Amino acid sequence: MASAAEQLASNISWSAFGKAEELKKRIWFALGALVIFRLCSYIPIPGLDPVAVQNMFANLGGGFVDIVNTFSGGALQRTSIIMLGIMPYISASIIMQLLTTMSPTLGQLKKEGDQGRKKINQYTRYGTVLLTLVQGWAIASGLESQPGVVVDPGLFFRFTAVITLLGGTMFLMWLGEQITQRGIGNGISLIIFAGIVAELPGTIAQAFEFTREGQLNVATLLAMLVGAAALVWFIVFCERAQRRVVIQYPKRQQQRGGMQSDKSHLPMKLNVAGVIPPIFASSLLLMPLTVAGLYAASGPEWLGTVTAVLAPGKPIYIAFYIALIVFFCFFYTAIQFNPEDTADNLKKNGGFVPGIRPGKRTAEYLDYVLTRLTVVGSAYLSVVCAIPELLISSAAIPFYLGGTSLLIVVNVTMDTVSQIHSHLMAQQYEGLLKKARLKGSRGR
Repeated sequence: MASAAEQLASNISWSAFGKAEELKKRIWFALGALVIFRLCSYIPIPGLDPVAVQNMFANLGGGFVDIVNTFSGGALQRTSIIMLGIMPYISASIIMQLLTTMSPTLGQLKKEGDQGRKKINQYTRYGTVLLTLVQGWAIASGLESQPGVVVDPGLFFRFTAVITLLGGTMFLMWLGEQITQRGIGNGISLIIFAGIVAELPGTIAQAFEFTREGQLNVATLLAMLVGAAALVWFIVFCERAQRRVVIQYPKRQQQRGGMQSDKSHLPMKLNVAGVIPPIFASSLLLMPLTVAGLYAASGPEWLGTVTAVLAPGKPIYIAFYIALIVFFCFFYTAIQFNPEDTADNLKKNGGFVPGIRPGKRTAEYLDYVLTRLTVVGSAYLSVVCAIPELLISSAAIPFYLGGTSLLIVVNVTMDTVSQIHSHLMAQQYEGLLKKARLKGSRGR
């Protein structure tokens, strides 16, 4: 028999959506912010020759450039003011989370609630500024090293480019925070999602154009489309998969006499970390490769060799990519789910896992289950992200359509739809409470 919450969720319809005024405002705000993000991707850095920039990316095309360009929504190829995207903020978040686990002072800040989180967020913003300044200077110097790209090379151009990129990155960070607070969904994830979706129609059109010109086999194109559909189904299946740990509560006396024991379950997702590990792994790998690629032609010979060896699809790149995904899966899962806290909460509420003693034994059991789930979850993420890279490289496909992009799109879509569903359910609960109050007042 369906629970009351499930029955309420099944009654959600378009009419309920039409009455949710606050939800509609949130959705419109998020859409408006994403439109602003797309408009910013067309504003170029001052002082560049657009024809020379186009020729430069035509020579650098393929590999990591296409991947970074996909994540930035084409901002990299247009040398936009937001060409760094949100990657410096993600990198700063990674560093801050690592420092939080290693530093007792930062660890104590995290336990102080909202005030501590605000301080950690402030430190993350400072880290974003520092990383953006370093990466911006490297990119400005790399653009100067390309012949004819910069109209007037010199210190003034570097200073202008760095300040422009810093402003673009900080604006994106602020925009993402506004979407999270005043819109719907996670703002940072939605910005990455919007960049990928914006490039998706062009990628599909490019695939059909290559097929028409004979550069791509029809059978290969069909296999790619079928494989992408199967990959989406596999991602949805794994993201919805969970291990339900049975929780038993002590017997309680009913009003009519007799005793009844309550049973519940603790849902533990197969992939607790979500889409964070691939995003973190991509940001740590691709941004240094992008900067190195700008210097590869005019820099030392070893830099070109390193860039070629670490190109996407190469064995060393895949090995590093998988290693980073597995590391961040375990690291982020450990941050998100604490077995000791969960075991303590169950013990305080009188709950226990059947056959497992409350307290320390329950924490060890939950940690054992979580470790096994994380092993399977990290393997799933590695397969989804790495296998398409290998297939694209081995089939010599002249454009990028990776599993990481599909993973981000599917995950963000599911998360956003889930939040919309939660808002609608909350509104229905409020409607039922108002009706109950009206009936109660009439009864008096």
